[in-house]
Amino acid sequence: MRLSGVIVGLISVLASSAIVQAESLHSALAAAYRNNPSLNAQRAATRANDENLAQANSGFRPQLFATADIAWNKVTSNRGGTVVTRPGSVGVSLQQNLFNGFRTVNNVKAAKAGILASRESLRSVEQNTLLQAVNAYLSVLSTQELLSIRRQNIEFLKEQRRSSKARLEVGEGTRTDLAQSDAQLALARAQLSAAEANWATAKATYRQTIGHAAGKVSWSSGPQRLLPKGQKQAIGLGIRNHPAILASQHAVDAQAFNVKVSEGAFLPSVDATATAAHQINQQSQGTTVDVLQGKIAVKIPLYQGGQASSAVRQNKQVLSQKRILVDEARDSVRQEVVEAWTQLISARANLSANRAQLKASRLALSGVVEERNVGQRTQLDVLNAQSSVLQSLELQLQSRTTQVTSQYRLIAAVGRLNSKRLNLNVAHYVPENHTDAIKDLWFGLRTPTNQ
Repeated sequence: MRLSGVIVGLISVLASSAIVQAESLHSALAAAYRNNPSLNAQRAATRANDENLAQANSGFRPQLFATADIAWNKVTSNRGGTVVTRPGSVGVSLQQNLFNGFRTVNNVKAAKAGILASRESLRSVEQNTLLQAVNAYLSVLSTQELLSIRRQNIEFLKEQRRSSKARLEVGEGTRTDLAQSDAQLALARAQLSAAEANWATAKATYRQTIGHAAGKVSWSSGPQRLLPKGQKQAIGLGIRNHPAILASQHAVDAQAFNVKVSEGAFLPSVDATATAAHQINQQSQGTTVDVLQGKIAVKIPLYQGGQASSAVRQNKQVLSQKRILVDEARDSVRQEVVEAWTQLISARANLSANRAQLKASRLALSGVVEERNVGQRTQLDVLNAQSSVLQSLELQLQSRTTQVTSQYRLIAAVGRLNSKRLNLNVAHYVPENHTDAIKDLWFGLRTPTNQ
């Protein structure tokens, strides 16, 4: 009866996944969305990039300066006369660019394209963070179940060793049987030690990625509604929606405007200046003069030492690079979609085969134990049958883990892995809010969050 209880405990180990009050994968993803430092850092980088638009818009606005100066002059004549004066002035100067070769306009357009690129980069980091969270969660779950499997295996092998020793004492077994049981038990203990180390590592990764210590975890079937129906559809979705591709396309747009900005250096510039000043001339018994001056200056570049020409050529080369990176991103996404799709199909087939293998291995183990008890099988046969059950359990666990991770990997590959599509219970980050808050600010040192 004791042996039968151990066998039943071993072959039913996967049923332990139904854990009461377990943290679901869905809630773990929500925690990672809120707490992951890499994702929060990318949000800050996106907000910093928004300031490029505010800086570009400043080119349309005037600049106002307050001026003040005082001087000391001493003039000595060859006829012996000396004159000391202390002239000074205070004033206000207003400068406004009227035309600069469309550079301000193109700077604004480049900044807007750069903001769109940074938002897609944020989406990409969000996808990677959520995918890392899935892997961290399932790593804890799979290593935890593997640890349970190995512990059950040790209990089974301990029972087999006791059985071998008892059979040896009554003359029905041999020392070889006992030695084989000892060897398998020692191997199982080494495997248990490795499983414990892997579980500890998985929990550490979980804390780093999710933001808190791992508790009880449970299996999830994954968001089936987000999966594409076929490989062709998956590739099309990935090419259209993946943030890496969209970010690279916006980067091309931004660089195209940068080329126009550099070309604007060859066009005339027109600036208006208005000055109001109060001047004091002590040489004339403290005479004061009020000055109002307005000026429009036109500057036409004729030759700039080759710097402007080099800047145009350089920006055109960078534009070519950005266009090549779009093709690279498309190829990378296509490869990722195909790999994720084939991995998912393979995992589903493997899981079905592993379940059939486990069922057969269970039946074989029970039969071999009974046949050993009546002398038709050896102890080595029992140990080999037990090893087959153990392998079946581990393969089934691996296939089940791979099936879930490949689902999320495929969802990420088609650009659908984000907090809104997953319906996470979080306050969804909206980068447009910060852009709208700062793009038209004329002054102010504090951020919209009062930092």
